Amino acid sequence: MPKFPLMLSAALCAFAAPAFAQDNTPPAQGTATAASATNGDVAENAGEIIVTATRRNEALSNVPIAVSAVTAESLQNSGANDIRQLNQLAPSLLVSSTGSEANGSARIRGIGTVGDNPGLESSVAVFIDGVYRSRSGIGLNELGEIERIEVLRGPQGTLFGRNASAGLIHIISKAPSFDGFHVGGEATYGNYNDVRVSAGVNVPISETLAARVDGVYVNRDGFYYDPTNKTDVNDRNRYFVRGQLLFQPSDDLKVRIIGDYTHRNEKCCAAVYVSRDTNGFIGNLNEPPVPLSVGGLPPANGNNIIAVLNDLGQPLSRFTNPYSRLISVSPGRSYRGITEDKGISGQVDYKFGAVTLTSITAYRDYKASQGGDIDYSSVDILYRAPSDDASRRFKTFSQELRLQGSLFDDHLDWLVGGYYADEKLTVRDNLRFGNQYGRFATCRLVSGGGLAALYSPTSAGCLAARPPVFGAASPVIFAAIDRLDSLNDLGSTRDIYRQDSSNYAFFTHNIFHVTDALSVTLGARYTHERKRLDATFGNDNTVCPANQTALVPFLANPALAAVSGGIIALSCQGNSTAELNGVSINSQRSEHRFTGTAVLSYKPTHDLLTYASYSRGYKAGGFNLDRSALKSPILPFSATPGGAQALVNNLQFDPETVNAYELGAKYSSRHFSLNVALFRQEFKNFQLNTFDGSVFIVQNVDGCTTALGAT
Repeated sequence: MPKFPLMLSAALCAFAAPAFAQDNTPPAQGTATAASATNGDVAENAGEIIVTATRRNEALSNVPIAVSAVTAESLQNSGANDIRQLNQLAPSLLVSSTGSEANGSARIRGIGTVGDNPGLESSVAVFIDGVYRSRSGIGLNELGEIERIEVLRGPQGTLFGRNASAGLIHIISKAPSFDGFHVGGEATYGNYNDVRVSAGVNVPISETLAARVDGVYVNRDGFYYDPTNKTDVNDRNRYFVRGQLLFQPSDDLKVRIIGDYTHRNEKCCAAVYVSRDTNGFIGNLNEPPVPLSVGGLPPANGNNIIAVLNDLGQPLSRFTNPYSRLISVSPGRSYRGITEDKGISGQVDYKFGAVTLTSITAYRDYKASQGGDIDYSSVDILYRAPSDDASRRFKTFSQELRLQGSLFDDHLDWLVGGYYADEKLTVRDNLRFGNQYGRFATCRLVSGGGLAALYSPTSAGCLAARPPVFGAASPVIFAAIDRLDSLNDLGSTRDIYRQDSSNYAFFTHNIFHVTDALSVTLGARYTHERKRLDATFGNDNTVCPANQTALVPFLANPALAAVSGGIIALSCQGNSTAELNGVSINSQRSEHRFTGTAVLSYKPTHDLLTYASYSRGYKAGGFNLDRSALKSPILPFSATPGGAQALVNNLQFDPETVNAYELGAKYSSRHFSLNVALFRQEFKNFQLNTFDGSVFIVQNVDGCTTALGAT
C-alpha cells in the first residue's frame, strides 16, 4: 500500500513596514521605474512585495500559492551568493551538492532529485531569466547581481515553459536600465584565503538601448587536505561573466538579450569518515574487528572491511578524527573537475492592444568533467581519471511563447502558451578498478566467510594456504580467486551514452474574478516527451568473463553457490566486463500527460487571503545512463538471447506523477505578515535515486512518506 507525505508548512515573517514617499510625476519612457514595471521586478509599496509568480504583477500576499520571494536586499544582508545559500531565506527549500559541485540537487518540502545521475531530470526546476536549466545542479552557480529569486512550492506546469513535479526556483538577474551610468562592486576575504570579487556596470547607450555587464571571481583554498598527494581539496576557483542588452524603442516593445559564461577548475568533493564519537548511531561501523567476523554475520565488535583497508594501507587514524580534515586518497588519484557553462537568450515582450506576447528563445551549452577517488580511501579500489572521458555535456535549445491579457472588464485574466525544447546529452564514463582492487576484493571475500582462518593480505589471493575445502572444485575456485586478485587497473576505457530528448507542451492559466473577494483559477497543460538513447561501451576487464565461464556451472550447487556468486559479483561489479567491449545498444521512449491546477481563493478582509488548491504534476521518465542497470552482474550477457540489446529496456524508468492538495492563508499588515499552508502530496512511481556502491541508479517506487513537520 503506497504511503504519502503529509506535512505542515508555516512561514512567519515579522517586520516594521517603512513608509515610502512617492513622486506623483509619471516616469518618462525608458526610465528605471518603467523598466522595472515591465520586468515585474520585486518592489515594495506600503509594505507589500510585488512578484510575478503568476506571470502578473501581484502583491505577494495576494498570490494564492505557496511562494517565497527573496529580494536583492535580503540576499545582500544574508551574504548569499549562490542557490545553496537560499536555505536560510526560503522555508522548506534545501539545496546541496553531492559528488560534484557541478551536480547538486534541490528539494522543496522534502521532495527533490538527490544524487548524481545525468539521466534523471530535476523534480525542482531551475529557471534563470525565464530559461530552464537542464538539471538543477547547472544552476548552482555564482549569481552576479540579481533582482529577486522566487521559490514556488508544489507541482508547476501552467505558468512556465518547463514542468516540474515538486517546485520551481526562478532567478531574475538585474536588467540594464536607462537611469544613468552606474558602477558597483564588492570584495570579500575569508578564512582558507577565500577571495570573492564581484562587479557590475550599467551603461545607457541611447534613449532606447542600454547595456549591462556583471562579473564574479572566486578563489579559495580547499578545507580538506590530502596528505598522500600533498594537495588541498574542496577548493574554489571560478569566474562568471554576464552581458546584457536592453532595446526598448517604445512602451509596447522590449527586447532583452543575455549572454553568460561560467568556468570552474576545482577539486571536489572529498569527504572524511564519521567516527562513533561524532555520531553514535554508526556504532562500530568504522572500527576493525578482533578477530575477524566469520560467516558474513554482522560483526559484534567491528567491521571486516575496516580491517582489510587497514591491512592494505589505510591509516586507522582517519576513521577516528574527522575534525582533522585529513582525507584518504590513493596515490595519483584526483578530484579535479572542470566545468564550462555558456548560453545566450533573447526575450521579446510586445504589447498590441490589451494583449501581451512574450517570446523567450535560448541556447545553452554545459559541460562538466569530474575525476574522483570513488572509494574515499588510501587503498586504490575504484577511480575516475579526470578527463573528457569522465564528463557530461548538455546542448539545449528552447523556445517559449506566451500570450496573456484580460477580458470582461478585468474579470478574467487569461494566459496561453507553448513550449519546445531539444536537449542533446552526452555522457562519457571511465570508471575503473584501481591498482589494489584485486587484493581488496579477495581479502574481503576471504575475511568474511569460511576461509577466514586462511586470511593473509600479503599472500596471493589473500590466502595463506589452499587446502581442498571445496572438494574437487577447489582448483577451479582457487584459480578464479587468483584471477580476481589480478583485477587491477581494468574496467571502462570509454563508455559513451548519447541521449536526444525533445518535448513540446501547451499550457493555459486563467484567473476568474467572480467578485472583488472571490477568485477561481483554472490551469491545464499537455506535455509530450520523446527520448532516444544510443550507447557504446569500451571495457578491458577480461577477468569477469573468464570467471563467469569457470564458475557459473557451480551456481546450481548449494555448497558452491555462495563462494562462486561472490567471486563473480566482485569480478563483474557494475557489469564491468570485456564482453561489452565495442558493443552498442539503443532504445527510445515516448510519453504524454495532461496536468493542471485549480484554486479557489477568498479575501474576507483586505489583510487576509485564504485559498484551497489542487494540482497535478508530472516529471518525464527516462534512462539510467549506466551499464550497471542492465542486469545483475552474475550471469554473462550471452546468457540472454540478443545480449545487451535485449536488456536495454532495463535502463528505463517510468514517469513520476503527483497529486497535490493545499489549504493556505496569508495575512499581511504594515507590522507583520504570516503565511501558513497545510498540504498533502501523493506521488505515484516516485523516481528514487539510489546509490549502489559506485553509481546512482533510478528506481520507481509506489510512494514516499515523511513525518509531520513544520517549516
